[in-house]
Order: sequence, then structure tokens, then C-alpha cells
Amino acid sequence: MSANGRLFVLDLSAGRVMSANTDGTDLKTLVSEGRHLPDGVVVDVEAGHIYWTNMGNPSHNDGTIMRADLDGGNVKTIVPEGGTFTPKQLQFDGKNGKLYWCDREGMRVMRASLDGSNLETLVDTSKGDSRPGTDATRWCVGIALDTQRGHIYWTQKGPDNAGKGQIFRAGMDMPKGQTPSTRKDIELLYDALPEPIDLDLDLNNRIMYWTDRGDPPRGNTVNRAPMDVKRGVRKTPEVVFNHLMEGIGLALDLKNNRMFMTDLGGSVYSASLDGSNKKNVLFAQGNLSGIAYAEIPAEAKGQNHG
Repeated sequence: MSANGRLFVLDLSAGRVMSANTDGTDLKTLVSEGRHLPDGVVVDVEAGHIYWTNMGNPSHNDGTIMRADLDGGNVKTIVPEGGTFTPKQLQFDGKNGKLYWCDREGMRVMRASLDGSNLETLVDTSKGDSRPGTDATRWCVGIALDTQRGHIYWTQKGPDNAGKGQIFRAGMDMPKGQTPSTRKDIELLYDALPEPIDLDLDLNNRIMYWTDRGDPPRGNTVNRAPMDVKRGVRKTPEVVFNHLMEGIGLALDLKNNRMFMTDLGGSVYSASLDGSNKKNVLFAQGNLSGIAYAEIPAEAKGQNHG
């Protein structure tokens, strides 16, 4: 069966979930639900679903996670208001039937089953601060999964362009007898970053990629660095793409050796994983946040297979 590579992109400003071919053609608005500030998006191709986060008002506990069919039909609320403050990047674990996301002002890394049940906090970075948190060094933003080794990776962005951004790793499951705020398996992989946002992983080559929306030269970039680093021997991350206008979304298409990025300036870019072959595939599309890449079977019509 032939499959068509599609991009799924969120427009923060107008509250739209959009889809396009990887060259920017056939752009469609699938869902338009007003100004709930959508931020992270993933696709469950087998079940025919798109999931996305809505940040809501960052000072209120009103973030949500939504689901729709691939054609934008059957919009449902999976995690209702009150479940998560400001959900950001979202990841899909098909093997275990889970959604993972970072909760920015909630200062948490969270997960739930695909229907929104079994809502859990995996990491609590608040250090006792009340929510919504005001200390941006504790704000969890980007997230990525290594289900093979059972790890979550996430970014804490820090204040705007403060050079206090960090990337962490921990187990997907809570160590016995520990809590989200006391767990001892959290590793700091990279720090002193301008403002790291969304993450994605090349598991075969053990390389992580992330967008950074800080100021140039290190910010408004896509960076990459080894996933496995020893204390004291970290190399400076490699900048593979620059000149983003407040870079946010990132999606790797490892099979085709390419990546896709969005920025708040309203553009979608593609490039090879080393940053060569740069293309601007969409521009002036509002304020773009999350992006996902998926290969959709030619006959998929957004139907739910179970």
C-alpha cells in the first residue's frame, strides 16, 4: 500500500490544526477551534488519530489535550481542563498506548493513556512552588521518548534567552519508593543553553535534536548533540540550522534523512539532518508551534480502526 508523507502543523494564533504535503502543497485546515493556543501535535497513524495540546491561559489551570480523526472530524477532549496547566510538546508511545507531554507552568512531565485516563506526573520540578510557576528555569517544555531503553528526555527552557536552558533524562517509569519530586534517576545532560524548546531523537545514532528560540548565534536554531554524555566531557552542541524566527516545532523523518521545523514567524522549513538542503516550504501561516511528520496510507480517510 502506498503512503503519503504529510506534515501536521499547529497555528497558535488562530487555534488551527493544519496538514500539508512535505513540500507545502495541499495545505488544509483540519480543525479550527479558536484561541486555545495549540502547541504540541502527534499522529497515531494506525488508529487514524491526531492528538494535540492546548496551552490555554498560562495563568489558569485550563490546558487540554484533544483528539481528532486524520481528516479533522470527531474532535474530542482527552484531558479536560484542570488536568494539566500548560501542556506543551506532546509525544505518542504506540507500544504502550500512552501520551507524554511537558506541562510548562505546571512544572511537570506528565503522561496518560490514550483516552486520557491514568493521568500521572512523572517529574515535578516545582521544588514546592505553587502552580502556575513563575520561575522559568523550572518550566518543562520539550519532550522526547526512547521507548527502547525506557527513557524520557525533556527541556527546561529558562527565562528568555538567559543561557539557563537545560536538557534532562530520566526513566519512563517511577523508581520504586520515589516520587515525581524526589526521584533520583534524573540526569542533567546539557545546560547553559539559550532557550531550548522542542526535542526529537535519532535513536539509531543516539543523537538528540532540538529547537532553540533564544537570540543568535546559538539561538533561533536547530541543534544536535549526543544523547549519551559523561559528566565533564560534554561537547558544545552543533548548530545545524539557523535564522529561525523564534523556532518552536521539530519533527525528524529519519527514513528520509530530513527534518521539519516551525517558527512563530509563520514558516515551515525542511532540511537534511546535517542542515543542508534547506527549504522554506510554508510561510506567513500565523504563529506556528508544534509539527509532526507521518506517513499516511493512501486509503486512510480518518476512520477509527479501534
